Amino acid sequence: MMRRLLSALVLFGSTSLAGCATSGASSAAEVQRPRIEFTSKEKFDASAVPAYAGRHDETYAHIDANLASHLENLRRWVRQPSVSAQNQGVQEMATMLRDDLRKLGFKEAELVPTDGHPGVWGFYDAGAEKTLVVYMMYDVQPVEPTGWQVGAFDGALVDHALGKVLMARGATNQKGPERAFLNALESIIATRGKLPVNLMVVAEGEEELGSPHYPQVIDKYAERLKSASGVFFPFNSQGPSGDVSMFMGVKGILSFEMEARGSTQGGPMKSEVHGSLKAITDSPVWRLTQAMASLTTPDGNSIRVPGYYAPIRPPNEEEQRLVNGMLAEWRAREPGMRQSLGVQEWVDGMSGDDSLLRYLFDTTLNIDGMWAGYTGPGMKTILPHKATAKLDSRLVPDQTPEESLRLIRAHLDAQGFTDVETRLLSGYPPAQTSVSSSIVQAAISAYNKYGITPSVAPRLGGSAPYYIFTERLKLPLVAGGIGHGSGAHGPDEYMLIEPVAGSKIAGLAAIEKFYVDLLYALAEAR
Repeated sequence: MMRRLLSALVLFGSTSLAGCATSGASSAAEVQRPRIEFTSKEKFDASAVPAYAGRHDETYAHIDANLASHLENLRRWVRQPSVSAQNQGVQEMATMLRDDLRKLGFKEAELVPTDGHPGVWGFYDAGAEKTLVVYMMYDVQPVEPTGWQVGAFDGALVDHALGKVLMARGATNQKGPERAFLNALESIIATRGKLPVNLMVVAEGEEELGSPHYPQVIDKYAERLKSASGVFFPFNSQGPSGDVSMFMGVKGILSFEMEARGSTQGGPMKSEVHGSLKAITDSPVWRLTQAMASLTTPDGNSIRVPGYYAPIRPPNEEEQRLVNGMLAEWRAREPGMRQSLGVQEWVDGMSGDDSLLRYLFDTTLNIDGMWAGYTGPGMKTILPHKATAKLDSRLVPDQTPEESLRLIRAHLDAQGFTDVETRLLSGYPPAQTSVSSSIVQAAISAYNKYGITPSVAPRLGGSAPYYIFTERLKLPLVAGGIGHGSGAHGPDEYMLIEPVAGSKIAGLAAIEKFYVDLLYALAEAR
């Protein structure tokens, strides 16, 4: 998901230490990172929230009786490609989502044209007191050419160490949990006649592109959306051990390109030239690498752009309580996290508490990819006429993408790189909801019913366009659900359907029953 709220990278944990380690010796003299200081030792305890006590046995039975067809719904969704970056199957997937909403009885279900891929709007009128917004994304990442056990869009069921999994692009990010949520709605309607809340679905097909046109979808329904009580995002939140992590927010993001070309100042302007001419010709590739290198310290871990750290606010009281409440779990999980990621050590040799603080509260500047000249087999000794790179920066409160890019541009100009172009690709600010919100408390109560007390973090290190709800519409947002998946954005992405005996991870039937309970808990929340 997304840039991504990926459960594999949910580095949840905590600390009540006085601060976080500064950058390494190579950069400490010239860059002063903001210290991340805690003043509180209070801990948030999710187990103190009373468990949801409702039962909906008839609906649970309907899920069990129709599980085979419910699984086929998930397979149908993942078999439909919807790669936003390549415009592969996007229109077809949007139409499939719209048609599924109509079949469920949504009074309104329509495609929403934008300057990019279409959005999908749906309104289910239950005549209820409360209205809930459901955020969905129907697009997926491109498929890797190698590394898949099965076809990425085959929707195959595969035996896995954790049990039987649905292995496909979009299985966990995000088609699997989203369609499972719609399955739960189907069973509620079939057994109860209607849902306990009115629903407004606002889906987008560009989340993996940074949601550049999602505001246009919101624009059309903004006044109606403001009348809702909150926003829900279906999400597989269980780890491989069955534990659950909740997050109250996300980091923002700035995505941009940098490009250097031959110009009147030097370098080939029309096309590549023979590599021997480097003796007398400037290289745009070296120009770009020097420009990018100027943005950080030599180790790449501290940002040299003047003022980049200045807007970052310190952790507030609620954030400190949340982080303090996760300390024991993080200390136990952090070594295994490094191992699973294939990372020998974190930046500056950090471990435990310091790495969590940096992950949750620090900004980033990352090179996603760069290209120039010839990269095929053998040799082609040329001097390319242009070089391009894609970069991203994860933003924390109170950074904004507009100001962050302005600071980068000003720095490049001051360093003499006026000829290096910067192009904004997408960007949005961070977003956060208070743990005291009734919608969050209702979600925690549902987890507690299932005996899975969640670890609650102030935010993810990943990004999603939640700001459009929390900032623009002033609505609280909660992402949640039980179930497990992994491999998002990579090969062999999967969602667990049938866990092995004794597993604490929910299978598809339990996932859908949880959504039933959660929807009723949200309806009753005050």
